[in-house]
Amino acid sequence: MEASSTIPWLLCISVATFVFYKVCYSGEDRSQGSSTNSWLPPGPTPIPLLGNIFHLSGELHHALARLAGVHGPVFSLKLGATTCIVASSAACARDVLQRHDQILSAPSVTDAARALGNHERSFIWLPSTSPLWRRLRALSTTHLFSLHGLEATRAVREAKVRELVGFLHGHAGEAVHVGRVVRSGMLNLVSNVLLSQDVADLTSDVGQVQELETMIRDILDELTKPNLSDLFPALASLDLQGRRRRTAKRITRFFDFFDPIIQRRLKDGGERKEDFLDVLLQLHSADQLSIQTIKSFLLDLFVAGTDTNSLTVEWTMAELLRQPAIMSKVRTELEEVLGSKQHPDESDISSLPYLHTVVMETMRHHPPSPLLMPRKAMTEGAEVGGFAVPKGAMVIINLWAIMRDPATWTEPDEFVSERFIKVDMDFRGMDRFEFMPFGAGRRACPGMPMATRSVILILASLLHAFEWRLPEGMRPCDVDIRDRFGTSLNMVTPLKAIPVPLW
Repeated sequence: MEASSTIPWLLCISVATFVFYKVCYSGEDRSQGSSTNSWLPPGPTPIPLLGNIFHLSGELHHALARLAGVHGPVFSLKLGATTCIVASSAACARDVLQRHDQILSAPSVTDAARALGNHERSFIWLPSTSPLWRRLRALSTTHLFSLHGLEATRAVREAKVRELVGFLHGHAGEAVHVGRVVRSGMLNLVSNVLLSQDVADLTSDVGQVQELETMIRDILDELTKPNLSDLFPALASLDLQGRRRRTAKRITRFFDFFDPIIQRRLKDGGERKEDFLDVLLQLHSADQLSIQTIKSFLLDLFVAGTDTNSLTVEWTMAELLRQPAIMSKVRTELEEVLGSKQHPDESDISSLPYLHTVVMETMRHHPPSPLLMPRKAMTEGAEVGGFAVPKGAMVIINLWAIMRDPATWTEPDEFVSERFIKVDMDFRGMDRFEFMPFGAGRRACPGMPMATRSVILILASLLHAFEWRLPEGMRPCDVDIRDRFGTSLNMVTPLKAIPVPLW
């Protein structure tokens, strides 16, 4: 519990206890009944009121994996007043994402996500049955992530990656925070694809880059931290910990950041860039999208397009620095494919199969989203692993556990990029539910094509332009690959490394 919480924890518990027993407990008994409960998956015994909260010590994805080891690949938890079903195997994930995808495709919306009614406009939080959700998905797929859309913005991505390399040349021989630098570069890559302008200053550690990064990180933090309003929905209107209020302020700051950009485009005779924002504003002019929806969509795209991608680059660099033999193989491949060419471009990506396998193995070890977006059972009728999922239950897929499952993977805790050579498996997941770093089913990440292109291009560029060394006194085994749970899988110790130019 944060020191800034609006009321002390014990008072929260006291209020929750009263409301829970007066409102929630009897209502749940009436709605579920013993016959439904008898078909729930096994799980740890809950304690009154709080349920299984104290079984979730440590990082959440690790705690859920430990419980799966005791109770099986599908188990149930009680989190306050909420029933939760956890799937931890490829077969159980198939039940959720394919067999019962229609019943289980609605996101479980956190109370913080309801700030300013943003969940009613956000592509991330809208149910897949929503006409607006279908329209936003079609827009992103057609204009951003289709082959035509990707080719139209290819030059922009390549230019921004070269700027990133140029910035690192200016800091040659210095220990740099790899994730921080890449995140700034990724912000500009995404903003130029969407808005045709930079929002980050690579030459400075202050100013807009920190402001925008901080806004995104603060919003994500509020969405992922434990919240009494989610544990006990009857308390949500009170917003006891203030998470919804703080999220509202942070979303407002984000919207204010982009208001001047949008207003310049809306003025009579205003600037036109023929970019994605122009597409959205044309739909606004035709009364098909509101300005609030456009700003929510931009927020979704910035959050999804910067944090996870930059973290994947950082994790891959960390694994390569830990394992010089793999780094050597990647460098050899780059030299053979690129030769004296200074800057790789996206046409080179398909000629780098070994680098692909390294990124795939990195995403298996360190998935961008360790738990896929929690879902909510909209009706009865879904089963996971042969057990019933009650209406209203939250369903969590522990992707981190699935991609380390010893029943599927040989030596699952070892980093073996060769396991992906000559295997019918790629980033898309498709029907291979043992490896799906971008999810699967109708709510799979539509940005996968751009994300994989951007990540591999950045890695190829950084590894071709520089020899990377650890700070003085550090050995490869000293690189810290412990992770910290969040909407994205963060490094406990952010990676620092020294770029030494090769040309």
